[in-house]
Amino acid sequence: MLLTGAGAFVLAPSAAAQPAVAPSQSAWLDRMGTPVEGTNDWSCVPSEAHPRPVVLVHGTDTDMQESWPTLAPELASQGYCVFALNYGAMPVIWDPSHLVWGIDDIAKSAGELGQFVDTVLQSTGASQVDLIGHSQGGTMARQYLKFNGGADPTDPTRSKVHQLVTLGATNHGTSFNGLQQLYMLATSLGLPREFTSQLVFGIAGTQQLIGSPILKNLNAGSEVMPGVDYTVIATRDDNVVTPPERTFLDDGGNGQVTNQWVQDLCPANQSSHMGLTSDPDVAYMISDALDPTYQDSNPLVCAEPS
Repeated sequence: MLLTGAGAFVLAPSAAAQPAVAPSQSAWLDRMGTPVEGTNDWSCVPSEAHPRPVVLVHGTDTDMQESWPTLAPELASQGYCVFALNYGAMPVIWDPSHLVWGIDDIAKSAGELGQFVDTVLQSTGASQVDLIGHSQGGTMARQYLKFNGGADPTDPTRSKVHQLVTLGATNHGTSFNGLQQLYMLATSLGLPREFTSQLVFGIAGTQQLIGSPILKNLNAGSEVMPGVDYTVIATRDDNVVTPPERTFLDDGGNGQVTNQWVQDLCPANQSSHMGLTSDPDVAYMISDALDPTYQDSNPLVCAEPS
């Protein structure tokens, strides 16, 4: 998610054509770089067993190429049409020719996700998708659901999203393992608040701090949208979303949300924040959330801690 030091730059555009999307969309998709193995086959037709395409949404200061090389081919091997995007690009201050993904304004990024989901629905002929969002990706997906047309509160049958699975999402903000306190100290010493905030966290990072206006607005009223199912996955070893239980959602008791610790399923699991995107125990939880019959033919065997 944030401050990983990944320096997630745009990769070279894919040489492969995007066969089932309009040329204007193809140029936009090419800007995201070479798709991860198992993703963005625009000729994919959802099966009866898995009628909803799965869209993978990365976190802050990373990209689909870094986040999904393990999960994407695993889900594709199970028969899903899997898609992934890069969003929220901003140029590096010291080198404007390079872009970093996932650091621009969350509200703007939610619009990009909406555009991508529309492209997936149009290409596949599906009526809904399932979203899997890591870190900011989960929070930004909720922004899309609430404010950018992902869910229809007046008629849930018209919603574009059936289920959202979040992995260490910053749903109620994070202190970034103490960096928020350091930022507050810096501003108390007279450093400009807006400049210091964006220098330390970036735009999207600032918006994920505990108590930020965008999170207050996102969580105002109900934290969930009618007709959408939520699976919220957290690790007790998360050192980016701190404290990690701030990721859990409250559905008001209506049964829409399943909040899960990875360690409740596999007590010895030591998954880190970024590790949630590639951990085999987490992949099992995701597969089970997407398809409740998955566990019938795939008994859980917790992976040995590395």
